[in-house]
Formats: sequence, C-alpha cells, structure tokens
Amino acid sequence: MNTTNKVAWVVFAILAIVIGLYPLLYFFLDREFGLLASKEDTLLSNLFWNIGFYGHILFGGLALLVGWVQFSKKLRNANLKRHRAIGRIYIISALISGICAIYIALYATGGIISTLGFMSLGILWLFFTGRAYLAVRKGDLPLHQGLMIYSYAACFAAVTLRIWLPLLTIVFHDFTIAYRIVAWLCWVPNMIFAFFWVRKRGLQLG
Repeated sequence: MNTTNKVAWVVFAILAIVIGLYPLLYFFLDREFGLLASKEDTLLSNLFWNIGFYGHILFGGLALLVGWVQFSKKLRNANLKRHRAIGRIYIISALISGICAIYIALYATGGIISTLGFMSLGILWLFFTGRAYLAVRKGDLPLHQGLMIYSYAACFAAVTLRIWLPLLTIVFHDFTIAYRIVAWLCWVPNMIFAFFWVRKRGLQLG
C-alpha cells in the first residue's frame, strides 16, 4: 500500500470511528442538539418516532463503527472467525437502522424531497445488505464482497452528510434547502464511488 492509500485508509477509519460514536452525544446533550433542533415538540414527544430515531442512530452508528474493519484484507485474513462475528454485528445493525431510517424519513425536515432522498437511501442499504448476507450464505464470496462495498457506501452516508450539511447551510444560508440537497448528496456520490470500486476489483453483481 502506497503512502497516498495509507493516508486515505487512515482518514476513512477515523471518520468511521468518530461519526460512529457521534450518536452517543444525543444522550449527554439536551434535545436542542443536532438534527433534533429542527424538529417540532409534537414530533419529539412521539414514542414511535423516538424509537425510530434512536434505533436508527444507535444501530447505524454501530454499523459504521465496526464495518470499516471488514475492508482490511490483513485483518480479515488474520482471523476469519472474528471477521464473521463482526459481519453479523454489522448486518443486524444495518437492517435495524435501515428499517428505522425508512420510517423516520417520512418525517424528514424539508418535506417530500428530503423524504424521498432518505427513504431511497434506507431501501438501498437494506437491499445491498440483505443480498450480501444471502450471497455469503451461498458461498458466493465475490458477490458478497461487491455487495458489501455498496452496503457500506450507503452506511457511510452518515459521514458524508455531516461533511456536506454545514457547507451547504453556509452556502445557501438556509438549513431546509441544505437538508433537501444533502438528502441526496450524502449518498448518490457514494454509490457512484462504490460502482467504480467494484468495477475496478472485477466483482460481479449479477
């Protein structure tokens, strides 16, 4: 691995760890923190929305936190049993978080544009994660690896959202406009990147 790739890998790991732990802040700060600050009191008092929100951020954070390790060939080959255990944690976390994401997307700030963006992301995350699990159960490792690249690209939207949202808010001076854009921008480029990564590695998704 050359120096550029090593730096990229370190940055990738740090971002995954930091944003993976980020949801814990919601338990130490008041309800005016982060995305909750843009929500109405009636929604914040809704039991089902709260279950969906905290289920999404906690299990999504866990998926992000453990998932990056799976892309290290060295770590994977060193202990296959550990790789499988982490994989199970990731898949269960992704499925729970994805289902919760689709539900809370119905209440996304910015209306139908934001709702469709985040709901599409949740559906794709569930789709690629579910297919990756079925592929490994059938012993199709190349297909599993390709699908997991797409799955984690969807998961990594949690990182790219937090990079783009402040920048877009500064540019447009309007949180709602920025949120509508980031509902798509946080994951569409990730999917494009995943496409070229899968293609470069010669992994077939057929």
